[in-house]
Amino acid sequence: NGPRMPTRTIEGVVSPKPENEYNDNDFRMLQLNSKAKHVLFCAVGPNEFNRISSCGSAKEMWDLLEVTYEGTNQVKESKISMLVHEYELFVMHDSECISDMFTRFTTITNSLKNLGKSYSNQELVRKILRCLPKNWSPKVTAI
Repeated sequence: NGPRMPTRTIEGVVSPKPENEYNDNDFRMLQLNSKAKHVLFCAVGPNEFNRISSCGSAKEMWDLLEVTYEGTNQVKESKISMLVHEYELFVMHDSECISDMFTRFTTITNSLKNLGKSYSNQELVRKILRCLPKNWSPKVTAI
């Protein structure tokens, strides 16, 4: 949940602890935050590095990256809603080959899965079979 700056309470007033009063747990928490920041710095590209380099804690960095790439919860729900709509209306186009159709379908389902909405394999197979054009009926019946 972010860095825990070591503090002390004197007569009900909370103030930062001087470094010479840090205990083992204080050092451990600061070290964990530093390690997490280092991992994030090493994991991101130059653009993301510039975006997160001014953050004070690994938690701030993570939250900024999360909002940047996933959006807020409202944005996430909106994306899920849009993709579910796309999934429900999915059909194979007349001039489309089966591999292109499957690629489009997989893109939609993978995007949904990345946002936390997934379907069972059985549901996915049924959906694909239902979206095939009429000339595929004999093959669908055989399956």
